[in-house]
Amino acid sequence: MGQETSHLIDPDTPPETLSERSLRAVAQFIKDGRAKRIVVMTGAGISTAAGIPDFRSPKTGLYHNLSRFNLPHPEAVFEIDFFRTNPEPFYLLAKELYPGNFSPTVSHAFIALLAKKGLLRMLFTQNIDCLERAAGVPSEKIVEAHGSFATQRCIECRTEFPDDLMREHVKRGEAPRCIRKGCGGLVKPDIVFFGEQLPEAFYNNISVPNTADLMLVMGTSLLVHPFAGLPRRAQEGVPRVLFNLERVGDMGSRADDVLVLGDCDSGIRKLADELGWRDELEALWRSIVGEKEANRQLSKTQKEEEIHDELEQLAGDVENKLGISEGGDDEESEANVAKQGEGATAGGTSKPDNIQEGVKESAAPGDAVQLVDDGKTVPEKSAEGQGREQDEKEGEGKDAEAQEGQDNAKMSYEPLRPAKEKPVTEEDDVKAEDKGGGDKPAL
Repeated sequence: MGQETSHLIDPDTPPETLSERSLRAVAQFIKDGRAKRIVVMTGAGISTAAGIPDFRSPKTGLYHNLSRFNLPHPEAVFEIDFFRTNPEPFYLLAKELYPGNFSPTVSHAFIALLAKKGLLRMLFTQNIDCLERAAGVPSEKIVEAHGSFATQRCIECRTEFPDDLMREHVKRGEAPRCIRKGCGGLVKPDIVFFGEQLPEAFYNNISVPNTADLMLVMGTSLLVHPFAGLPRRAQEGVPRVLFNLERVGDMGSRADDVLVLGDCDSGIRKLADELGWRDELEALWRSIVGEKEANRQLSKTQKEEEIHDELEQLAGDVENKLGISEGGDDEESEANVAKQGEGATAGGTSKPDNIQEGVKESAAPGDAVQLVDDGKTVPEKSAEGQGREQDEKEGEGKDAEAQEGQDNAKMSYEPLRPAKEKPVTEEDDVKAEDKGGGDKPAL
């Protein structure tokens, strides 16, 4: 198990359940009443359009804002031992991320719509932002694998702390203390820190994917176990749909896997179109976030899509120029461009098998479009060749400008809680199945 290396299924292999590997077929599967127990998994990518800041972006990332605290290392803010002696950095972070500062995306609203229609079996999320709750997904349908800001308690006696008092302390950036007489321990939101166990609710529901008749996986790298193992728990023949910037985990290896590569909101809107739910979805989303926030998110998404399209156009231009200048190396040039990730589509065309498992959610479409020196000896150029070189340089300048915009657009894609990765074996998932046996994997 672990960070699996799996191959995309042969495009000529017919699906077992769907009529074809496409969103249209998935929508028809739902409309035919064959998907009544939909299990959804979400990661940081679902909250991109909400504007949640990332951790590591220079000068703007949350870790940069914590630099004045002289942390031993950035992740210390999420380590329980560090928190016990120095809670201030975490509460500065909490002030930035606390529920109410951000609004749900259309992807969150789609999950709420599934619940409203009685189709949502369970939502498993890695996010701590509570945006699923804000969108109207019933709390009993949510499993927050890494905890959330929804509740809080004393780290010593486990006494729950009132929400209103917590909100006041977070607003001031202050660490609250236990209200139980004689305790005075620090209060922490029920977010899983490094060295802590996952919530009991996760282990109590870990077998739920086995009962699903459809799985939707949105905006997660599927890196952190045991969460990453949930898609494999779906039975063979159950369609699994991935909405993500990159192919991850073993998604795409089964006959009824559908890959929708791109930002989550765009993919969800396409599915809503196929279902005939688009107007209902947009109306629900706007009723949740308001017109001003809806327009802000739409503007942001449109800008990112324009940057993506421009990068793809530049990549195509560069490919054509390389094909002209290198003459007999056309086939190798095509192979190099293919390696850089034109990506699988909902229709089932495949991404090259050199995709590295473990790509973070922050990976953006433009990241792979970089020209590198392939070590070849370049012949002396004619005047015509030099003219082409000048065109290429101008193209690269545009590429760099577009890449800078893409870097800004992807900032919020880092996970809300950084994942410390460790080797994962089959034993880890076996232990996860038996919540009563062995130590639970700590994130």
